Amino acid sequence: MKFDKLALACALMGTALLCAEPASAAQRDFPVGNEAVLADNYPARQVAFPKGITGYPDVVYSVLPGFRPLVVDIYTRSGSGARRPLVLFIHGGGWNSGHTRHSGALANFPAALALLASEGFVVASLEYRLTNEASYPAQLQDARAALRFLKANAAKYGIDPSRTGVWGGSAGGHLAALAALTCGEDRFDPAPAPPGSECVQAAVIWYAPFDFATMLARAPAGDDAMNALLRCKPAECTRAQVADASPAAHVDAGDPPFLLIHGESDAVVPVDQSRDAEKAFKAAGVRVEAIYFPGAGHSFVAATPEATRSATIEATNATFDFFHQTLLH
Repeated sequence: MKFDKLALACALMGTALLCAEPASAAQRDFPVGNEAVLADNYPARQVAFPKGITGYPDVVYSVLPGFRPLVVDIYTRSGSGARRPLVLFIHGGGWNSGHTRHSGALANFPAALALLASEGFVVASLEYRLTNEASYPAQLQDARAALRFLKANAAKYGIDPSRTGVWGGSAGGHLAALAALTCGEDRFDPAPAPPGSECVQAAVIWYAPFDFATMLARAPAGDDAMNALLRCKPAECTRAQVADASPAAHVDAGDPPFLLIHGESDAVVPVDQSRDAEKAFKAAGVRVEAIYFPGAGHSFVAATPEATRSATIEATNATFDFFHQTLLH
């Protein structure tokens, strides 16, 4: 009797994998398209959050030749037939770092976004091309592309595309402000402009630069992050380049309501960036609200943990309330 080592191994391991007969070519079948298929068909991941919210991480919204696939995290209430307002969050990080799951001193930002979703919104958090990947206006193009993607998939995620807000901090606040202020300006899109609307109806901006000219003027050697974004040094940047990338240059009477929140001791982005923007919005007849925290620096980080917590909690609650006022009521 011949000793079959493979059969013995199968019996001892309790698995049929080693003993399975390979399928023949006649038994194998695969779905095949009519042309090369570039779609990512890996099953969508889902994460359960409290209060019936489902998170869909890393949903691809744009695939551009030569770049990584660009993604958003989406938070929505599963199984609800009601259409809800959309809020798109854009992260900071000097345009050269950061990701979808952080904001300031908030220790668990996905939980905060899921909480906002539980209050009647669909929330998305954006990845965009960083400055080591592409120069401005690529970052704004990505935000506009994400807004169009989300609205085009409104039925899938339960979105009301007519009620959309943007929110961001620092560099992300700069991009969120630009997204809100450049509605209908297809020169900020790749040619030809993609279909659909990128317009929003509300914006919340935390400690963001609004006027690059004044930002660069206070740093004679230039700001490395802004230089990298614009791909030019201050002395070499044209006025048109600087203005084009400055939200302050795009303010007009047709802009949506804004909430500006800034720490008065911010050494990275001076509080005057928000104060001057507040004046510009008021002069244009745009609804604007502003909150300034004495003693708080960038990311609302203050002298003590208690002060940092207080400013962060107040800013986040004010942000949620503002979206309730502008998009839900």
